[in-house]
Amino acid sequence: MITDSYALQTSSAAGAATAAFEEAVHGLGAHRPSTGAAVGRTLAADPNHVPAHVLKGFANLILAREELVPAAGAALKDARGALAAKDGGTADERVLVEALALAEAGRFAAAADRLDQGFADRPATFLPFKIANALRFMLGDAAGMLAASDRMLTAWRPDDPAAGFLLGCHAFGLEEHGLYDAAESFGRRAVALQPDDAWGLHAVSHVHEMRGDTAAGIAWLEEGRPNWTRCNNFSFHMAWHLALLRLEEGDHDGVLALYDEAVRPTPTDDFRDVANAVSLLWRLDRRGVDVGERWQDLADIALKRRTDSTLVFAALHTLIALVALGEDRAAADVVAALEAKAAGTGDQATVAREVGVPFARIILGMDAWGDRVSLDRLALALPRLGGSNAQRDLFVLALAEVACRCGDDTARLRIRAARRKLKAEDHLIAAIDRRAMETARHA
Repeated sequence: MITDSYALQTSSAAGAATAAFEEAVHGLGAHRPSTGAAVGRTLAADPNHVPAHVLKGFANLILAREELVPAAGAALKDARGALAAKDGGTADERVLVEALALAEAGRFAAAADRLDQGFADRPATFLPFKIANALRFMLGDAAGMLAASDRMLTAWRPDDPAAGFLLGCHAFGLEEHGLYDAAESFGRRAVALQPDDAWGLHAVSHVHEMRGDTAAGIAWLEEGRPNWTRCNNFSFHMAWHLALLRLEEGDHDGVLALYDEAVRPTPTDDFRDVANAVSLLWRLDRRGVDVGERWQDLADIALKRRTDSTLVFAALHTLIALVALGEDRAAADVVAALEAKAAGTGDQATVAREVGVPFARIILGMDAWGDRVSLDRLALALPRLGGSNAQRDLFVLALAEVACRCGDDTARLRIRAARRKLKAEDHLIAAIDRRAMETARHA
């Protein structure tokens, strides 16, 4: 048994595999584009490296694309085969494989819990901690993220190679609970310990956005630009945060330039990249900014993904893009896919049933808003969709717009009040009110 630099106990005896996998784990924490290649080198050095197969499986699941589900299943099969080849492997490896099996079955929450339980005596072990954190992020389980990082702090050490990465995750959990002073403190400490910690950098940018400290947020992101531009497509998301701050300052030309150069520099169909693009274009529309042909550039991807309900969060961004493009029939296909998902089992089936389908039908005008749930109650349920408060703000704003169009001032004010608990009042909500009222007058 070998204990690597990140405190994971593995059955691999190949020094080259251990070194390559440590690179992969560092890449995971730093959101580096080299992570996949490092996993490949690990498996080349040791084809039965159990954690490498597990990380490969989780990577495919977290991409949330229906065509990658079989690849995750293949990685699980390989991980189980590797365990058998290593006479059952280590306890750490068995926990990782058990968690991957749960996630592959659509049970992300159970997978995160299994990782917590399996490493309860070593809650600062970075790989299982980071995977569980990512799963809970996709579930919108901010309470679970913070509880896990609180436990991590009981074992955290400043000389741990993952010390900064761990604190960055804690900072984000604090931010999602509105504990902005503590989040900023931990986030800055994380980046000071580990300048590669894009997640800590990200957490502090969230704090500035939610406080309405646009100038400070822009300065923070510009200062960190040399680090976050080295990331994988997470760099697009960091640029998205910078664009939101510049939008609040009214720098529309600057936002459009940033969109083209850094938010959407390549036409990827990664749901996270598409979500960045959709939510920024939607906001620009509501501010009355001419976005040119940029919506059209998303058309092929949105049409291709209209029946993919792997992740409800992603499906709703596809829906909003199709509505903006005037693709009513394809938008109806998204609703049908979500309704089919809701009839199934697993975490995302529940999310589709309780949040995804009602939201989609209301946005498309397929139901009167009061047919299933009040708008303000639906807004409070949005965390179930996953992502961050900043990402889900698109859905909150969309519901506020519907409330305004419907003349439901009670729901509109309640949505505003709930939003204000997390985010300082901004120019966008007022622009949405004006636009909705104008639309209602001319209807």
